[in-house]
Amino acid sequence: MKTSFNTEQEAFWNGEFGSEYTARNRGGQIIAGNLAMFSRIIARTANVGSVIELGANIGMNIQAIRQLLPEASLSAVEINADAVEELKALGDLQVYHQSILDFQPDRKFDLVLIKGVLIHINPDRLNEVYDLAHASSQRYICFAEYYNPTPVALPYRGHAERLFKRDFAGELMDRHPDLKLVDYGFCYHRDPAFPLDDITWFLMEKTA
Repeated sequence: MKTSFNTEQEAFWNGEFGSEYTARNRGGQIIAGNLAMFSRIIARTANVGSVIELGANIGMNIQAIRQLLPEASLSAVEINADAVEELKALGDLQVYHQSILDFQPDRKFDLVLIKGVLIHINPDRLNEVYDLAHASSQRYICFAEYYNPTPVALPYRGHAERLFKRDFAGELMDRHPDLKLVDYGFCYHRDPAFPLDDITWFLMEKTA
């Protein structure tokens, strides 16, 4: 794993802040919320036998997907070393310890997932991530992020240029017209049963 990066955002998440995020964002309630969300998403797919998550942190999403797709092969890309150790401890998971911007897939996956990661990517490098998601996908791509119809940058826990909102899925589909929208939905932090952060998910499918 390299220790120098091309963007400030990569160095930020590889370092102490990324490890602090790992310590904060864990627990059964998050997995329960993810189960509720991913059950809706996966119900709109068919024959998903392999999944890769780009930016998996400690595997809160992977653990939910494993329960819903117990026979699927699972892979994860993660930049932060502390998170990678926890991912490896999950077992039966292919873990790639590197930045998304450095990752080169060695095969295609039925479902490519990015959740809560695009919002932290340097906007100048987003097209690279869109192309990576498209190139890695055999059939489906799912983005679950903060949505805004136009690009906007917001302060993130006292840091500037670390949180960006925009129409990530729309930009992906504009860039890769062979993708069609299958479904989308919203998760609300005040949901009485399965609260999650206020993210909007989009499931897309290749048509060619």
